[in-house]
Amino acid sequence: MKWQDAINDYKYFLKIERGLSENSIINYELDVKKLITYLHHNKIKISPIHIDYEIIQSFIYNASKDLNSRSQSRLTSGLRSFFSYLVFEDYRKTNPLDHIESPKIGRKLPDVLAIDEIDALINAIDLTREFNGVRIGERNRAILETLYSCGLRVSELINLKISDLFFDEGFIKVTGKGDKQRFVPIGPNTQKYIHIWKDIRLHININPEYKDTLFLNNRGKQLTRAMIFTIIKDLAKAINLNKVISPHTFRHSFATHLLENGADLRAIQLMLGHESITTTEIYMHVDRSHLKDVLMSFHPRK
Repeated sequence: MKWQDAINDYKYFLKIERGLSENSIINYELDVKKLITYLHHNKIKISPIHIDYEIIQSFIYNASKDLNSRSQSRLTSGLRSFFSYLVFEDYRKTNPLDHIESPKIGRKLPDVLAIDEIDALINAIDLTREFNGVRIGERNRAILETLYSCGLRVSELINLKISDLFFDEGFIKVTGKGDKQRFVPIGPNTQKYIHIWKDIRLHININPEYKDTLFLNNRGKQLTRAMIFTIIKDLAKAINLNKVISPHTFRHSFATHLLENGADLRAIQLMLGHESITTTEIYMHVDRSHLKDVLMSFHPRK
């Protein structure tokens, strides 16, 4: 079996059987390609069926010189998944990573913005700013309000459709990882800013392919993930924010502020679209101060 054949089969498995997003599939493929590059560099000619523990161990040892523990753990996990697939398909009898441990890493707590920092970022938007006749300031305000008030991933935001807006019911339909859909509540304030943007959007020459896409660039096409990062980076610079933030920071802040104000963890899990409650539980580590208040308010033997 050739490496490229194995990779193609594996990518098909990740897409069809596991329902992973295109970005996730690309990352898994990159893990395997790093191993292939190492083999070529060291003139090791061996198929994925016959590669053994010693070769994998040597590769990871060399890769670890340029990777932090988190990246090394991610690489090990990706390769373990690839060879597990080959075992599953009976191409191999064993996984060469069975006895290779991932490095111990601390659980990284998400960066969080204070409410006044979020207000400052949104207030820093120049609502009069136009680009090729498009009032992108109003668009950018609607984007940040939606990111924060609905806790969306950046990929979910740029793919949001007008047909996904159910404002009368107070919800939006969000398509998350693996094309899984969920309904997320949306408040009147955010609805108001989206309505303003929708009125502006009517005057854009929209590419037919994106006629249902909510947030567009001045050329009538879908915004990129990179553009959302740039918008936020520029606003952080404008208010001299001494934090490195990204679109995901608004999602983290959404979850943390809900939890701090007494929201149920299960409800937050559903709104974020986390498959497992353990993923949502990371927000329990951000600020535990509210837990004492919960105990004192609700425990019968306080």
